Amino acid sequence: MSALTVSQDPDRTWDDLVRFWDESDWPEGSRVEIIEGIITVSPTPAYRHNVMAARIQRRLYSVIPEDWEIFQTLSIAVPSRLGMFIPDLVVAPLQPSETESHIPAALAELVVEVTSPSNARHDRISKPAAYATAGIPLYLLVDPWAPGGPTVTLYGEPKDDVYRVLSAVKFGDTVHLPKPFDVAIDTSEFPVD
Repeated sequence: MSALTVSQDPDRTWDDLVRFWDESDWPEGSRVEIIEGIITVSPTPAYRHNVMAARIQRRLYSVIPEDWEIFQTLSIAVPSRLGMFIPDLVVAPLQPSETESHIPAALAELVVEVTSPSNARHDRISKPAAYATAGIPLYLLVDPWAPGGPTVTLYGEPKDDVYRVLSAVKFGDTVHLPKPFDVAIDTSEFPVD
């Protein structure tokens, strides 16, 4: 199943768009995001997709401070990019939130996206631009669908809407997340076809 987009009145404000996103009845189990001002409904991730996210999460729990958490279904908002995203993993300090449905993306220390065939373009282009704009220090892209073969790319040092590539490895190699994480992710643990 591929992603579905829902057109939105271009004259509506960001708050109107978020209210529509938050209050509508979406298909149960789907992932509903706002990407570049367009509501996108995607199916739940596949088993292998979840295994990759879980392996990363397991490594991160050993190094994050007690007052931080790893979230799997937390929405993060980037209003300046008309984005409400649900990364596969968000690492952020625990803080009171003004809303129940999302937090400002700027609170995140790390976001992790695992591509699916239906969302690869967004994970490679739209989301990194939004995450960099929000100033999220690190973005880890796990891309089993990369054109040259499965890869993992670590982005950092955000400036405006651009990240610098800190590391890029093929599946089977190790990617190292710098401080404050200082942890190695062994991608040979990721399931492949």
